[in-house]
Amino acid sequence: MDQEELIDIVSQKIRLIRLEKEFSQEEMSKILGISKKTLIQIEKGRVAAGWNVVVTCVALFEESEILQNGLGEDSLEIVRLVTFNQIEQIVMKTMGGKIWWKEVEKRGEYKLQQNVVSQHFRIIDDSNYRWFSSFELEEAMLHLKYLEKKVEK
Repeated sequence: MDQEELIDIVSQKIRLIRLEKEFSQEEMSKILGISKKTLIQIEKGRVAAGWNVVVTCVALFEESEILQNGLGEDSLEIVRLVTFNQIEQIVMKTMGGKIWWKEVEKRGEYKLQQNVVSQHFRIIDDSNYRWFSSFELEEAMLHLKYLEKKVEK
C-alpha cells in the first residue's frame, strides 16, 4: 500500500465514518478542518481527500468499525508505514492478532504476522509488543532473523 491507495481508501470511507459517528456534514467538516463544500466533493467521489485530511481522519476515528474494515485494527500503523516505509521500534502492546492477523512464522519469542485486510507484516513478541512493521515480506523475514539471533546471544 502506498500513500495514494491509503488516500483512496479513506476518501471512500469518510461519508460512512461520518454517518457511523452521527455527525452532520457541517460538524464533520469542522472536525477535519475542511470546508463543507470540500467534504461534499469528497463524499461524492469527485475529489480525493488531501493527505492531512486522511491522517486527521485516521487519527481521530481509529476506533471506527468502518475504518477498521478498510484498514485493519491499527489504522495509525498503516499511516506510519506509508509515511516512513517501515517501523523498527517497540511501539505498544497489541492484542496479539487474534482477529485481524494470520501467523506467517514463529521464531523463538517472536511471531511474524500478516494483516488480513491491509496485507502488511509485523513482528510481535510473546508479550504481544510490536517490534517491527513493513509491507515487504522479505524485510520482515530479515528482521525476524535478526531478532532471533539477537536473543540467542
